[in-house]
Amino acid sequence: MSQQNSDALTLTLVKSLIGTKRDHRATVRGLGLRRVNSVVKLKPTKSILGMIRKVNYLVKVEG
Repeated sequence: MSQQNSDALTLTLVKSLIGTKRDHRATVRGLGLRRVNSVVKLKPTKSILGMIRKVNYLVKVEG
């Protein structure tokens, strides 16, 4: 049986990066998101949670 990682967060980029600050674009890139509607699953470490908090107006968090 495959076991799903229940403690993973699913991030989706929901807004365009055009017109945002350079460090916010770099943070989104660091999270692994490339274009609008791209999805990535990450473990909720302190650094990842801080990055999400910084760009919370650009991403949707599930899980």
